[in-house]
Amino acid sequence: MKFKKMHGLGNDFVILDLRKGEEQPSPALTKEQIKHICDRNFGVGCDLLTVLEPSQNADAFARFYNADGSQSAACGNATRCVADIIMKEQGSDACLIETGRGVLPATRPPDNAGNDMVTIDMGAPLNIENLDLPPITSPITSKAGIHSPIAVDMGNPHCVFFVDSLVDIPVEELGTLVENNPIFPNKTNVEFVEIISDAKLRQKTWERGVGVTLACGSGACAVAAAGVFSDKIGRNVEIELDGGSLFIEYRKSDNHLLMTGPVAYVFDGTLSNL
Repeated sequence: MKFKKMHGLGNDFVILDLRKGEEQPSPALTKEQIKHICDRNFGVGCDLLTVLEPSQNADAFARFYNADGSQSAACGNATRCVADIIMKEQGSDACLIETGRGVLPATRPPDNAGNDMVTIDMGAPLNIENLDLPPITSPITSKAGIHSPIAVDMGNPHCVFFVDSLVDIPVEELGTLVENNPIFPNKTNVEFVEIISDAKLRQKTWERGVGVTLACGSGACAVAAAGVFSDKIGRNVEIELDGGSLFIEYRKSDNHLLMTGPVAYVFDGTLSNL
C-alpha cells in the first residue's frame, strides 16, 4: 500500500489513497494496524492516519484515525494536506473535501507565491458553551491558573482554557486529566491559550487519542470561536502554535471558520508487513 507523509505545521500524517479501489485493504485496517502505522518507533510514525476514499459529494472523502486507533470526524491540518493533493492533481485553486464533519470547501489564498498555503472553510461550530467542569484533581491546577473552560464542538470535541501565561502550564499532565474527565463521554481535545492581543494568540494543544502535538487545525478554530464567544478577541486572528502560525477568520455573516496555513510533503513510501 503506497502512502504519502505530510504535515501541517509539524502536525503530521500518513495519507493512504484508496479512491481508485485498487489498493483497498481486505479486510479493512484494524485498530492494531492503524496504531502500528502511527507508531514512531515501529511504524512510519504520525499524529493521525488519513485515508482517502471515493465521494459522491466531493472530490474525495477523508477519514481520520488518531494514533491510538480511534476515529475522528474532523482534522483541520490533515484536511488542508488532502486539499493540497487534490488541487495539485486537478491543477485548480479550489476543491471539496468530504469528512465526517461534512463537505468542506478548500481554496488557495490570494498571493500564495509559495503555493503551499491552503484555506479550509471548517463550517460553523456545532456548539459553544461555558463548561461547568468538575474540579481537576491535580495539585498544580491552581498554580497553573486554570479557569472554567469553554467547550466547542467542531465535529470533534474541544475544551478551551484561556490562561494568564503558558509558561507554567503542564500540558501533558492537565491534558490527559481533562481528556479523560467523565464529563466527556467520548473524551476531548484540550487547548491552553494565552492572549497576546485581540488579533494574536498563543496555543498549546493536547489532542485526544494522540497527546501533545505541534499544531491542531480544528483546535485553532475552536480557540478562535471560544475567544469571540467570550468577547476576548476579534474575528480575524493569528494563532501561534509550537509548529508555526494558523490564520483564522470567524466570518460574521454565517459564523463559518476559515483556516489558512501551510502544508508540506515529507516523503512517499510503501507500507508492508502490516
